[in-house]
Amino acid sequence: AALTRLGYDVVLVDVGRDLAARLQEIQPDVCFNALHGTYGEDGCVQGLLELLGIPYTGSGPLASALAMDKVRTKQLLLQAGLPTPDFRLVEPGPLGEEVENPFGFPVVVKPASEGSSVGVSIVHEPEELHRAVVTAASCGDGRVLLEQWVEGAEVTVGVLAGRALASTEIVYGEEFYDYRAKYESDGTRYHTPARLPEPTLRRLHELAEQAVEVLGCAGGPRVDFIVARDGSPHLLEVNTLPGMTSHSLLPMCAKYNGISYDELCGRLLAGARLWVGHE
Repeated sequence: AALTRLGYDVVLVDVGRDLAARLQEIQPDVCFNALHGTYGEDGCVQGLLELLGIPYTGSGPLASALAMDKVRTKQLLLQAGLPTPDFRLVEPGPLGEEVENPFGFPVVVKPASEGSSVGVSIVHEPEELHRAVVTAASCGDGRVLLEQWVEGAEVTVGVLAGRALASTEIVYGEEFYDYRAKYESDGTRYHTPARLPEPTLRRLHELAEQAVEVLGCAGGPRVDFIVARDGSPHLLEVNTLPGMTSHSLLPMCAKYNGISYDELCGRLLAGARLWVGHE
């Protein structure tokens, strides 16, 4: 609707396995990618669009694949000296077999490659751990990440064309910012900017810009943090195609900077490009 209001001729495509045929039928000048998770956000659709020669919004195939892979993301963040909670890769193993957990409880269990908090659990008791690992293993590529639990404020920073827009603090009724809190709950509350000291907010902006640069992301990515009680920031992940719903956070950060929803969509579209074999 925003792109139509801006004067563009828009065709909606509900993506399925026939995507290549649909795109060849439509022959669009450009693709505004609003997909999430597997295939849409992990470099697969980006690679298809490269092959078809259709410019698209967001990050290229490599950055998309890296950001979707939480293990690779953390390795690159650590190599760059950016703070992220400690982690281990684990295997589900047979029922009854103890899962090695070096972090104690609570501990975060998540798929190594998924979006929208699908398959993520916070485990408080040892007897809950195996089931949480099996659940996470059923998502994404089957790899499971144990992540050190950090108690604090959940904050996200929207980034547009490499520059941090603003921070948003997320206060939710659920145990953590899960799929329901993101897309379904009316009990989730947001504060833009986050209710943190100004030096902490500046540090979050710096870290967000550095993380996006390290991964090579473009367009309008969003960088998620936990800010511990002592004020220390812990970088969780980079979302290359963050949500654009009424609950979504990138539009909130843009609005704080005086950028309307329509203008944000227009800016994202203006940044559409091909990445492979093109300058």
